[in-house]
Amino acid sequence: MADMNPLRKFDLNLLVVFETLIVERHVTRTAERLYLSQPAVSHALRRLREALDDPLLVKTERGMQPTPRALELLPGVQQALKLIDRTLTPPPAFDPATSRRRFVIATNDYFEELLYPGFLASVQPRAPHLEFAIEVISQSVLCKGLENREVDLVVGLEADTELPSTLMSEPWIREELVCLVARSNRVVGDSLSLEDFVRQPQIGLSQVGAGNPEWVDQWLSAQGLERRLLSRSLNYMAAARTVALTDAVLTLPRELAMLFCTLLPLRLVQPPAGMPRPEMTLVHHPLYERDGAIRWLRAELQDCAQNMTGS
Repeated sequence: MADMNPLRKFDLNLLVVFETLIVERHVTRTAERLYLSQPAVSHALRRLREALDDPLLVKTERGMQPTPRALELLPGVQQALKLIDRTLTPPPAFDPATSRRRFVIATNDYFEELLYPGFLASVQPRAPHLEFAIEVISQSVLCKGLENREVDLVVGLEADTELPSTLMSEPWIREELVCLVARSNRVVGDSLSLEDFVRQPQIGLSQVGAGNPEWVDQWLSAQGLERRLLSRSLNYMAAARTVALTDAVLTLPRELAMLFCTLLPLRLVQPPAGMPRPEMTLVHHPLYERDGAIRWLRAELQDCAQNMTGS
């Protein structure tokens, strides 16, 4: 059976030579325009004649003239070359000042409570048309959301979280942990020993979507210890409000603890020696590694973290 697809045997590079030859109607000028040697153009013309079964250019008293077949093919070839050129031309660079892109960030309340308002305040004057949306980190986001571009970036995930092998992560923030208690708490002083720490009633955090135990529980478990939990909360603000009304202790990153001390009747307490300093990350999908908009977003979030920590 004859091959019904002529492209299988046709060298598409010849189309550029064909278009220039028919426009210039001269082998030497074609060679000069394409930065090729004259023999190379002559060889390409022979191949074109064989492939298209037509002389294409014929010597006349007026010089080389295209055949009717060549003139018939020229508009379609020119259109095809323009389409290929548009297709292969890199997209315009991302310009936050004019872009109307909508970013979806999957994150936890650490970022949303502590950094997100300042991030928006910083970005908005420079990128007035951008839109942002927040989504909760979930296994669906990690397994499908990033790849399907339903989510652009995952912000604040613990560095030791097990990720699908297809994802990429980069360090973002490392913070020391401190404790919070109510200002009215007379049982806990300015610091807690490890022995006192495990005796105090505590508010834990449910790690929604992360799949890991809380940092404090991991640290205690490695020492064969377990703390006394009064409750687990879904977010830091609810946990802090509970602490303000009880004699419980909440362990959380320092910057977030300092924020809550300005909003609620709480005070900072030095945690037991050796408390870990958790590292949080930015996670994205390598499919969009070269996406200028996502690279801009990652850089902005890194600047935001550096401005907060001063490191």
